[in-house]
Amino acid sequence: MTEKTFGRFNLREIARSFPPTSESLLLDVYLTDEAEASTRVFRVYRQTPPHYHAGSDEHLYVLSGTGTFWMEDPQNVAGFAPGDLLVFKRGTVHAMPEISTEPVVFLAIDTPRRDPKDVIFVNPEEGTPGSFIRPFAI
Repeated sequence: MTEKTFGRFNLREIARSFPPTSESLLLDVYLTDEAEASTRVFRVYRQTPPHYHAGSDEHLYVLSGTGTFWMEDPQNVAGFAPGDLLVFKRGTVHAMPEISTEPVVFLAIDTPRRDPKDVIFVNPEEGTPGSFIRPFAI
């Protein structure tokens, strides 16, 4: 078996394929999934509470939707819109307190690969990795 060394993805089509509702806060699709990095497209369904990822840096490119997002401190809150890029290192607490226009869909590049269970809530009663994000098959 030969490992595939390239890929082409229609991000608009993937973004449109997400269902209108979800029991979890996010649904995601892995486009690449290597130890060095993972590439995902995910849709956000509700505001996300403060959380961080211990094992990977995150690069989020906004494909659709608007709202507010903060990194490191709630005082750093700012709006986001399609075309924006949000970048933060592992361990950086971040949250999305407001969704203004739906659907909110991001392209995520995580380095190294982000384990789906690597979601640590500042207030543990606000969720679990399973309530936060679930895989979605396209």
